[in-house]
Amino acid sequence: MDDRTPIQDLVIALRDRLAIVGKDFTSWVCVGLPLTSDALNNGKAAFPEFHNVYIEPSAYRIYRKTGVFPDGTIMFKELQRTLPKQNADGSRSEPSGRGFFPGALNGADVAVKDTKRFADTNGWGHFDFNHSEPKAEIAKLQAKANCADCHIADAKKDMVWTQFYLRLDDIKLN
Repeated sequence: MDDRTPIQDLVIALRDRLAIVGKDFTSWVCVGLPLTSDALNNGKAAFPEFHNVYIEPSAYRIYRKTGVFPDGTIMFKELQRTLPKQNADGSRSEPSGRGFFPGALNGADVAVKDTKRFADTNGWGHFDFNHSEPKAEIAKLQAKANCADCHIADAKKDMVWTQFYLRLDDIKLN
């Protein structure tokens, strides 16, 4: 089995810009949906939404087999606001109980692993497709200070927040 993802060459060819190649990223492997709400951060969360995080399936298979994100890995993070609050703590009451519930979509971020191309950011390039809707069709590579610095400082494994994604953090190599 080739340890490259099928879209690796396409991503490398895009240089400092990235296009959303396939619109159906929701068919990719969902690895986590963490939430940072404004309500729990004095109304000013740095990233005030659910992060619906998907990884391209062939990269996920390779990672499950090797424990390493291969060059060409693409992670798609769709941002989704919470429904408007009903309670002082920002929560709301729904038939399933009191909590935080997903609301309107709010843009997307994409991370691409290419150890040669993004050597100065530990092998990952980060792209912002707007933090609003509609998502941009093309995004420019983000400066290191905009994304990579936090990933370098705090992400658990290879610039990925695996500590928030059980499917990536608690793997048993196949």
